[in-house]
Amino acid sequence: MEFTRVLVFHSRFMNHRVPANKRYQPTEYEHAANCATHAFWIIPSILGSSNLYFLSDDDWETISAWIYGFGLCGLFVVSTIFHIISWKKRHLRMVEHCLHMFDRMVIYFFIAASYAPWLNLRELGPWASHMRWIVWIMASVGTIYVFFFHERYKLVELLCYVVMGFFPALVILSMPNTDGILELMTGGVFYCFGMVFFKSDGRIPFAHAIWHLFVAFGAGTHYYAIWRYLYQPNTLESKVSK
Repeated sequence: MEFTRVLVFHSRFMNHRVPANKRYQPTEYEHAANCATHAFWIIPSILGSSNLYFLSDDDWETISAWIYGFGLCGLFVVSTIFHIISWKKRHLRMVEHCLHMFDRMVIYFFIAASYAPWLNLRELGPWASHMRWIVWIMASVGTIYVFFFHERYKLVELLCYVVMGFFPALVILSMPNTDGILELMTGGVFYCFGMVFFKSDGRIPFAHAIWHLFVAFGAGTHYYAIWRYLYQPNTLESKVSK
Protein backbone atom coordinates (compact mmCIF):
# COMPACT_ATOMS: atom_id res chain seq x y z
CA MET A 1 0.00 0.00 0.00
CA GLU A 2 2.79 2.41 0.94
CA PHE A 3 4.64 1.68 -2.31
CA THR A 4 1.45 2.40 -4.26
CA ARG A 5 1.09 5.77 -2.53
CA VAL A 6 4.64 6.65 -3.46
CA LEU A 7 3.98 5.81 -7.10
CA VAL A 8 0.82 7.93 -7.10
CA PHE A 9 2.70 10.85 -5.55
CA HIS A 10 5.47 10.62 -8.13
CA SER A 11 3.04 10.38 -11.03
CA ARG A 12 1.23 13.53 -9.88
CA PHE A 13 4.09 15.70 -8.69
CA MET A 14 7.24 14.48 -10.45
CA ASN A 15 8.08 13.62 -14.04
CA HIS A 16 9.83 10.41 -15.08
CA ARG A 17 13.51 10.37 -15.95
CA VAL A 18 14.31 10.97 -19.63
CA PRO A 19 17.31 9.97 -21.79
CA ALA A 20 20.36 12.22 -21.62
CA ASN A 21 19.68 13.72 -25.06
CA LYS A 22 16.00 14.51 -24.35
CA ARG A 23 14.38 17.37 -22.46
CA TYR A 24 12.35 16.45 -19.40
CA GLN A 25 8.56 16.73 -19.46
CA PRO A 26 7.21 18.25 -16.22
CA THR A 27 3.93 17.24 -14.62
CA GLU A 28 1.11 19.80 -14.52
CA TYR A 29 2.09 20.77 -10.97
CA GLU A 30 5.73 21.15 -11.94
CA HIS A 31 4.76 23.29 -14.93
CA ALA A 32 2.84 25.66 -12.64
CA ALA A 33 5.72 25.81 -10.15
CA ASN A 34 8.26 26.47 -12.92
CA CYS A 35 6.22 29.43 -14.16
CA ALA A 36 5.49 30.91 -10.74
CA THR A 37 9.01 30.69 -9.33
CA HIS A 38 10.41 33.02 -12.00
CA ALA A 39 7.33 35.10 -12.84
CA PHE A 40 7.27 36.33 -9.24
CA TRP A 41 10.64 38.04 -9.70
CA ILE A 42 9.88 40.00 -12.88
CA ILE A 43 8.42 43.08 -11.17
CA PRO A 44 11.10 43.22 -8.44
CA SER A 45 13.77 42.95 -11.17
CA ILE A 46 12.28 45.86 -13.09
CA LEU A 47 11.99 47.99 -9.95
CA GLY A 48 15.50 47.07 -8.81
CA SER A 49 17.02 47.85 -12.20
CA SER A 50 15.20 51.19 -12.31
CA ASN A 51 16.54 52.00 -8.86
CA LEU A 52 20.13 51.51 -10.06
CA TYR A 53 19.44 53.74 -13.05
CA PHE A 54 18.17 56.58 -10.84
CA LEU A 55 21.14 56.18 -8.48
CA SER A 56 23.61 56.55 -11.37
CA ASP A 57 25.89 59.59 -11.20
CA ASP A 58 27.76 59.29 -14.50
CA ASP A 59 27.59 57.69 -17.93
CA TRP A 60 29.41 54.50 -16.95
CA GLU A 61 27.08 53.90 -14.03
CA THR A 62 24.07 54.52 -16.26
CA ILE A 63 25.34 52.17 -18.97
CA SER A 64 26.15 49.50 -16.40
CA ALA A 65 22.70 49.85 -14.84
CA TRP A 66 21.06 49.39 -18.26
CA ILE A 67 23.19 46.36 -19.14
CA TYR A 68 22.66 44.71 -15.78
CA GLY A 69 18.96 45.56 -15.76
CA PHE A 70 18.35 44.06 -19.19
CA GLY A 71 20.24 40.91 -18.24
CA LEU A 72 18.41 40.51 -14.92
CA CYS A 73 14.93 41.23 -16.24
CA GLY A 74 15.55 39.26 -19.43
CA LEU A 75 16.44 36.14 -17.47
CA PHE A 76 13.16 36.03 -15.56
CA VAL A 77 10.95 37.26 -18.43
CA VAL A 78 12.29 34.79 -21.02
CA SER A 79 12.23 31.91 -18.55
CA THR A 80 8.63 32.66 -17.57
CA ILE A 81 7.46 32.95 -21.19
CA PHE A 82 9.18 29.72 -22.14
CA HIS A 83 7.65 27.77 -19.25
CA ILE A 84 4.19 29.17 -19.96
CA ILE A 85 4.43 28.21 -23.64
CA SER A 86 5.83 24.81 -22.69
CA TRP A 87 2.88 24.28 -20.34
CA LYS A 88 -0.10 25.75 -22.17
CA LYS A 89 1.00 25.75 -25.82
CA ARG A 90 3.08 22.59 -25.98
CA HIS A 91 1.53 21.75 -29.34
CA LEU A 92 3.54 24.64 -30.81
CA ARG A 93 6.64 22.49 -31.06
CA MET A 94 8.77 24.85 -33.12
CA VAL A 95 7.93 27.88 -30.98
CA GLU A 96 8.62 25.94 -27.80
CA HIS A 97 11.93 24.65 -29.17
CA CYS A 98 13.08 28.14 -30.18
CA LEU A 99 12.06 29.60 -26.83
CA HIS A 100 13.93 26.84 -25.01
CA MET A 101 17.07 27.68 -26.98
CA PHE A 102 16.58 31.37 -26.28
CA ASP A 103 16.06 30.61 -22.59
CA ARG A 104 19.43 28.86 -22.46
CA MET A 105 21.15 31.59 -24.49
CA VAL A 106 19.91 34.32 -22.16
CA ILE A 107 21.71 32.67 -19.24
CA TYR A 108 25.08 33.45 -20.84
CA PHE A 109 24.20 37.10 -21.29
CA PHE A 110 22.74 37.27 -17.79
CA ILE A 111 26.09 36.10 -16.38
CA ALA A 112 27.98 38.66 -18.45
CA ALA A 113 25.54 41.41 -17.46
CA SER A 114 25.90 40.48 -13.77
CA TYR A 115 29.66 41.08 -14.01
CA ALA A 116 29.32 44.30 -16.02
CA PRO A 117 28.89 46.72 -13.08
CA TRP A 118 31.92 45.28 -11.26
CA LEU A 119 34.11 45.31 -14.36
CA ASN A 120 32.98 48.78 -15.44
CA LEU A 121 32.89 50.61 -12.12
CA ARG A 122 35.71 49.10 -10.06
CA GLU A 123 39.43 49.74 -10.48
CA LEU A 124 41.06 46.89 -12.42
CA GLY A 125 44.60 46.08 -13.48
CA PRO A 126 45.79 46.43 -17.12
CA TRP A 127 45.15 42.79 -18.05
CA ALA A 128 42.02 42.51 -15.94
CA SER A 129 40.40 45.40 -17.80
CA HIS A 130 40.20 43.19 -20.90
CA MET A 131 37.73 40.99 -19.01
CA ARG A 132 35.09 43.64 -19.77
CA TRP A 133 35.08 42.37 -23.34
CA ILE A 134 36.08 38.76 -22.75
CA VAL A 135 32.86 38.04 -20.85
CA TRP A 136 30.79 39.13 -23.85
CA ILE A 137 32.90 37.04 -26.21
CA MET A 138 32.31 34.07 -23.91
CA ALA A 139 28.56 34.79 -23.89
CA SER A 140 28.54 34.94 -27.70
CA VAL A 141 30.44 31.66 -27.99
CA GLY A 142 28.02 30.04 -25.55
CA THR A 143 25.09 31.29 -27.61
CA ILE A 144 26.56 29.81 -30.79
CA TYR A 145 27.11 26.51 -28.98
CA VAL A 146 23.46 26.39 -27.88
CA PHE A 147 22.32 27.15 -31.43
CA PHE A 148 24.21 24.21 -32.92
CA PHE A 149 24.24 21.69 -30.05
CA HIS A 150 21.15 22.47 -27.99
CA GLU A 151 20.31 19.58 -25.63
CA ARG A 152 22.80 17.21 -27.29
CA TYR A 153 25.54 17.29 -24.67
CA LYS A 154 23.93 18.41 -21.44
CA LEU A 155 27.01 17.92 -19.27
CA VAL A 156 29.14 20.01 -21.64
CA GLU A 157 26.49 22.73 -21.64
CA LEU A 158 26.46 22.77 -17.83
CA LEU A 159 30.26 22.96 -17.79
CA CYS A 160 30.12 25.98 -20.12
CA TYR A 161 27.83 27.78 -17.68
CA VAL A 162 30.15 26.97 -14.77
CA VAL A 163 33.23 28.26 -16.62
CA MET A 164 31.35 31.37 -17.71
CA GLY A 165 30.25 31.97 -14.13
CA PHE A 166 33.59 31.49 -12.39
CA PHE A 167 36.26 32.65 -14.86
CA PRO A 168 35.50 36.40 -14.60
CA ALA A 169 35.39 36.02 -10.79
CA LEU A 170 39.17 35.54 -10.85
CA VAL A 171 39.47 39.19 -11.86
CA ILE A 172 36.84 40.40 -9.38
CA LEU A 173 38.60 38.66 -6.49
CA SER A 174 41.89 40.36 -7.40
CA MET A 175 40.50 43.90 -7.22
CA PRO A 176 42.11 46.27 -4.68
CA ASN A 177 38.67 47.12 -3.27
CA THR A 178 37.18 43.93 -1.83
CA ASP A 179 33.87 45.38 -0.63
CA GLY A 180 31.06 43.11 -1.75
CA ILE A 181 33.22 40.02 -2.28
CA LEU A 182 31.41 38.12 0.50
CA GLU A 183 28.06 38.74 -1.15
CA LEU A 184 29.43 37.71 -4.54
CA MET A 185 30.71 34.46 -3.10
CA THR A 186 27.40 33.85 -1.30
CA GLY A 187 25.50 34.33 -4.54
CA GLY A 188 27.87 31.91 -6.25
CA VAL A 189 27.16 29.33 -3.54
CA PHE A 190 23.43 29.65 -4.22
CA TYR A 191 24.00 28.98 -7.91
CA CYS A 192 26.26 26.00 -7.19
CA PHE A 193 23.80 24.35 -4.83
CA GLY A 194 21.02 25.09 -7.29
CA MET A 195 22.79 23.12 -10.00
CA VAL A 196 22.28 19.99 -7.91
CA PHE A 197 18.53 20.41 -8.38
CA PHE A 198 18.98 21.49 -12.00
CA LYS A 199 20.38 17.99 -12.67
CA SER A 200 17.81 16.21 -10.45
CA ASP A 201 14.70 16.27 -12.68
CA GLY A 202 12.94 12.96 -12.32
CA ARG A 203 14.65 12.24 -9.01
CA ILE A 204 13.36 15.08 -6.79
CA PRO A 205 9.79 16.48 -7.08
CA PHE A 206 9.76 20.10 -8.30
CA ALA A 207 13.52 19.96 -8.82
CA HIS A 208 13.47 22.54 -11.62
CA ALA A 209 11.31 24.94 -9.62
CA ILE A 210 13.71 24.60 -6.68
CA TRP A 211 16.55 25.40 -9.09
CA HIS A 212 14.61 28.53 -10.07
CA LEU A 213 14.48 29.60 -6.41
CA PHE A 214 18.23 29.16 -6.01
CA VAL A 215 18.73 31.30 -9.12
CA ALA A 216 16.46 33.98 -7.63
CA PHE A 217 18.34 33.91 -4.30
CA GLY A 218 21.69 34.10 -6.09
CA ALA A 219 20.54 36.96 -8.31
CA GLY A 220 19.06 38.77 -5.32
CA THR A 221 22.28 38.49 -3.35
CA HIS A 222 24.30 39.81 -6.28
CA TYR A 223 21.84 42.65 -6.80
CA TYR A 224 22.21 43.67 -3.17
CA ALA A 225 26.00 43.71 -3.55
CA ILE A 226 25.81 45.88 -6.67
CA TRP A 227 23.33 48.27 -5.06
CA ARG A 228 25.15 48.48 -1.74
CA TYR A 229 28.77 48.68 -2.86
CA LEU A 230 28.67 50.20 -6.35
CA TYR A 231 25.67 52.57 -6.30
CA GLN A 232 24.56 53.25 -2.74
CA PRO A 233 27.89 54.74 -1.58
CA ASN A 234 27.45 57.54 -4.13
CA THR A 235 24.13 58.51 -2.56
CA LEU A 236 25.59 58.40 0.96
CA GLU A 237 28.60 60.52 -0.05
CA SER A 238 26.39 63.12 -1.72
CA LYS A 239 24.30 63.41 1.46
CA VAL A 240 27.41 63.85 3.61
CA SER A 241 28.79 66.54 1.30
CA LYS A 242 25.59 68.50 1.62
